[in-house]
Amino acid sequence: MWLKPEEVLLKNALKLWLMERSNDYFVLQRRRGYGEEGGGGLTGLLVGTLDSVLDSTAKVAPFRILHQTPDSQVYLSIACGANREEITKHWDWLEQNIMKTLSVFDSNEDITNFVQGKIRGLIAEEGKHCFAKEDDPEKFREALLKFEKCFGLPEKEKLVTYYSCSYWKGRVPCQGWLYLSTNFLSFYSFLLGSEIKLIISWDEVSKLEKTSNVILTESIHVCSQGENHYFSMFLHINQTYLLMEQLANYAIRRLFDKETFDNDPVLYNPLQITKRDLENRAHSEQFNAFFRLPKGESLKEEHECFLWVPFSHFNTHGKMCISENYICFASQDGNQYSVIIPLREVLAIDKTNDSSKSVIISIKGKTAFRFHEVEDFEQLVAKLRLRCGAASAQYHDISTEVINYTAIKSFWKKRCTHAHVCLLRHYSQ
Repeated sequence: MWLKPEEVLLKNALKLWLMERSNDYFVLQRRRGYGEEGGGGLTGLLVGTLDSVLDSTAKVAPFRILHQTPDSQVYLSIACGANREEITKHWDWLEQNIMKTLSVFDSNEDITNFVQGKIRGLIAEEGKHCFAKEDDPEKFREALLKFEKCFGLPEKEKLVTYYSCSYWKGRVPCQGWLYLSTNFLSFYSFLLGSEIKLIISWDEVSKLEKTSNVILTESIHVCSQGENHYFSMFLHINQTYLLMEQLANYAIRRLFDKETFDNDPVLYNPLQITKRDLENRAHSEQFNAFFRLPKGESLKEEHECFLWVPFSHFNTHGKMCISENYICFASQDGNQYSVIIPLREVLAIDKTNDSSKSVIISIKGKTAFRFHEVEDFEQLVAKLRLRCGAASAQYHDISTEVINYTAIKSFWKKRCTHAHVCLLRHYSQ
């Protein structure tokens, strides 16, 4: 596998890597302990443990190729391989396609720039389709290599994301890596010769929860086929748990709700599922549940702003949330005000010319909502005008009931001081 060129100080790596081949511009190395009788003894055992704890690519790719220039102490890692055959193919490609060209350059800097450009081009071509949506394609490529080599799952199994964590075997924590794929939860650890490999199918998970006890302050409990598994020491445990919960739910829905999956291109093809997609879906589901919107709505964008509440005569701080057919607002300062505006009810969207960055939304029933301090409010107004035009054309034949703003003022002043006020809601026939 070609790697993004990164600097390596060879003098610090000699104890861990052994030289196999070399020429004027490249070095092929083998990880100490790999391919040696007895696993390289104590040194090989310690190197293997170090690779596992640090999540080193060398654990599953014990061969690598470095680029060097004469009289330089700094080398660049450009390729790695899981076996001798794989790394030899990379070495032969370099000799056949790169070596002859490098001799025409006058300076070492030009040689290095040329090699880096070639390797980056190869990586871009390989990952053009597979890793375009990943936040860090380079790290994801390495994690995918480890995942495939460690667990030997079917080639079509899609790795979604991975986390460093501890797996509790009895009262002993084992540091390793948790891999979340479309169909499996997998864990791998290697410490001082002791290897732990765990594969759990999502459709076999009977319980998934966050828990804590005297030993574990916070962990994720997974129960599968009557066995309990505990994972802890996550950097972002809430995010990890949410993704695990989504993948487990999708696995069950795939079995019992085939119609939904057939109509959803992403869920129907698990190879399209990414961590970002899952996070966006979770955000949209929370958005729909909070505002009680139709199931098909998805959150498109959010804007922090203030809403002017006329019957209380103050601005309440919160977020404006926009979906395909609704503009919603929820306060975040303890006042618990919320607004739900169907786009088909909107008559006009205007902006002010002063420094307040205000957006004014006028709806049927002679009611207007004023949002202050909206970032990029000019672009927002332009987008909303386009959406409202489409929504009006799409829903022109649907009757609605509008709650009068003055009536809300009179009612809630009598009821309570701080209430969850829905200023506008529609009812479809």
